[in-house]
Amino acid sequence: MPVQREKGIVVMQFDALDKKLLNMIQSNFPLVPEPYRELGNALGITEEEVIARLQSLMESGVIRRLGGVFDSRKLGYSGTLCAMNVPDERIRAVAGVVNSFDEVTHNYLREDYFNMWFTVLAPTVSRLGEILDEIRELTGIQEILTLPSENVFKIRVNFDLD
Repeated sequence: MPVQREKGIVVMQFDALDKKLLNMIQSNFPLVPEPYRELGNALGITEEEVIARLQSLMESGVIRRLGGVFDSRKLGYSGTLCAMNVPDERIRAVAGVVNSFDEVTHNYLREDYFNMWFTVLAPTVSRLGEILDEIRELTGIQEILTLPSENVFKIRVNFDLD
């Protein structure tokens, strides 16, 4: 997969197989014992080539995650969006603490007073509180803005690459 730079922006060049593979895994990932073999059969390539292409797409950052999406509320989980004010010189260290929790699903920076935003998804409300307390203790940052969702809007986004 060739990479080009245009005006400082990285532009990925996908071949036809990469595009077909990406289209397939977005909404038609086969739920069978050997899904990569099934994808390969549909594309006319080997299971090993499917895996190699997916690894390359993950390493390049095109694919961030390959896995199922579940309705966490129906599974009884509680989640919240959080924000912290982290001094620039501590961002890497604080991000390391935040990201060390398996329950943290996203963590990103914004240019604002609250510059580090992350989401936490835990099996109980009490575990959610424990995680935030541990983050406060380990980072020394006491102010964590918590914004639990009141309404959930799921937007299905698939990118048609053909």
